[in-house]
Amino acid sequence: MTINNHDRSQFFIDLEDRFGAHNYHPLDVVVESAKGIWVTDVNGNRYMDCLSAYSAVNQGHAHPAIAQAMMEQIGKVTLTSRAFRNDQLGPFYQELCELTGFERALPMNSGAEAVETALKAVRKWGYKVKGVPEGQAEIIVCKNNFAGRTITIVGFSTEAQYQDGFGPFTPGFKVIPFGDADALEAAITPNTVAFLLEPIQGEGGIIVPPDGFLKRAREICTANNVLLVTDEIQTGLGRTGKLFAFEHEGIRPDMVTIGKALSGGYYPVSAVLASDEILGVFHPGDHGSTFGGNPLACAVARAALRVIVDEKLIDNADEVGAYFRERLEEINSPHIKEVRGKGLLIGVELHESSGGARRFCEALQHEGILCKETHHTIIRFAPPLVIQKADVDWAIERIHKVMTMA
Repeated sequence: MTINNHDRSQFFIDLEDRFGAHNYHPLDVVVESAKGIWVTDVNGNRYMDCLSAYSAVNQGHAHPAIAQAMMEQIGKVTLTSRAFRNDQLGPFYQELCELTGFERALPMNSGAEAVETALKAVRKWGYKVKGVPEGQAEIIVCKNNFAGRTITIVGFSTEAQYQDGFGPFTPGFKVIPFGDADALEAAITPNTVAFLLEPIQGEGGIIVPPDGFLKRAREICTANNVLLVTDEIQTGLGRTGKLFAFEHEGIRPDMVTIGKALSGGYYPVSAVLASDEILGVFHPGDHGSTFGGNPLACAVARAALRVIVDEKLIDNADEVGAYFRERLEEINSPHIKEVRGKGLLIGVELHESSGGARRFCEALQHEGILCKETHHTIIRFAPPLVIQKADVDWAIERIHKVMTMA
């Protein structure tokens, strides 16, 4: 089959539309290759990636050190299942725990699986350690949350579309407003086992809670023997200018879920981090995953973590992220309502009268920048953490042009 260069994108788009389920509405750019902060489509057009696969490629696309680790491991062994041991899992545990300061880790594949693992762990902790009556454990979550797409997780979503047609849902969840510590305190009962939240809501629109909220939440959870669980799948591993977003308030949660950038975009890897007491509730047969903790995943994750540390990507996210926000705030546009975020997780909220964020994302695509809208009026800017100030200047010229258009 011969494809004319002019028609190459449409050819692949038509294939997706014809044979795939229509559960996404992507921008019509068909990426063929990528390196660092840049991606190239099938027609040879080059774009700056300002989404980073929803923060999965913090280390930049096709990082050579991660690629090398992956290829070396592929030549040895990729999967043993957890029925046997492998020589990558133990070192991965050690390096991850020493970097993060948590006592134990439990590896999975996707972010949603990590959250499901955390939910199982806190419930079992509630029954076996706290003494909550069997079947009565309660978990508090926040309005506007996003933790994945499983039946249980969408069951405590407040986005109507995420629930439409998928019920009945798992009981045992209470929803409070994000950033409202008084509501958290009021929602706690003797049966409350955990409070699960994103330190910054990503899919919700880059919503940053009020200063002091996380610190107060920590105090409330400690006083009531409730586990504080932070979902850092999007905000963790350097994205916000700290290793974890919870560090901005100097607190320590009882459990953290991580994923996405844990593999640098090479392979699905996620994990739950917690104490001996919490992860100690799991015994052989309680929980597992055929691919979770496989040697290929562990080798890739170890390399991905080394890149974050060795290349000082956390410091770069802090410095360049502040610069990016400053440059965005300088744009005098009738469409922009607010610029917010931390590090290189930035949201530009538009006025309702702007006509929605999608049209601006499509216009930015034509200018060579790829980003994605969320919640209709919010544009996300989250480039790989290897971006430099000169790259930001290049992007700002084009963002300014688009944001000041009619």
